[in-house]
Amino acid sequence: MTHTVHPYAHRLGIIRDWKSRWFAADKKHYRENIKVDAALRAFLKKRLQGTYTSGVEIERSANEVRVILATARPGLVIGRSGENAAKLRAELSKVVRKAAPADRRTLKFDIIEVRQPEADAAVVAAMIAEGLEKRLPFRRVLKQTVEKVKAVREVEGVRIVISGRLGGAEMSRREQVKKGRIPLQTFRADIDFAHGEAYLPYGVIGIKVWIYRGNVYAEKSAKGGSAFGGK
Repeated sequence: MTHTVHPYAHRLGIIRDWKSRWFAADKKHYRENIKVDAALRAFLKKRLQGTYTSGVEIERSANEVRVILATARPGLVIGRSGENAAKLRAELSKVVRKAAPADRRTLKFDIIEVRQPEADAAVVAAMIAEGLEKRLPFRRVLKQTVEKVKAVREVEGVRIVISGRLGGAEMSRREQVKKGRIPLQTFRADIDFAHGEAYLPYGVIGIKVWIYRGNVYAEKSAKGGSAFGGK
């Protein structure tokens, strides 16, 4: 039997980097760091609903913890004159102090804008969830979203799967729309994957999105070849 592997984890160390980048010399600090990371991600997921957040990356050094947030709506996160960002930074500091009271690192909070929201799987999943929660017909939402994603020049393929009580039906089912190629087994293929949920009165609708943005070729080495053996 085959095993389904997360497209991001499948390419770690090849064309993807870890979303948490730090080193802990002993088990105690390792446990604390994992706990803080989980608390920060859970808080931001709940706090930033509706801001089309793409992802959260965490970097640690000896003196600071840096949280990098990618969002398609940076204006909502930053707020007027940066007041929302300052408030969010203070809330994140409280989350860190609660999860690890002994951690005295300075917390830094950076916000990055997603330039192509339609080419980002997490943003697309949030767009679909928003449409479903507005009680729009799910087939229309799927079709319109696929057309928007495929209209982006760098996107070569898209696949969207939703499952649950679609249209308020008594029995749950699964619907999918696919356009273009999704080469999951090719390591150099830049495939962005995300899953989300739409919360409706009659239940939760699960959403999965795959977006294929072409192949990533490493720079040629001194011998003239690439890391993948290509030209």
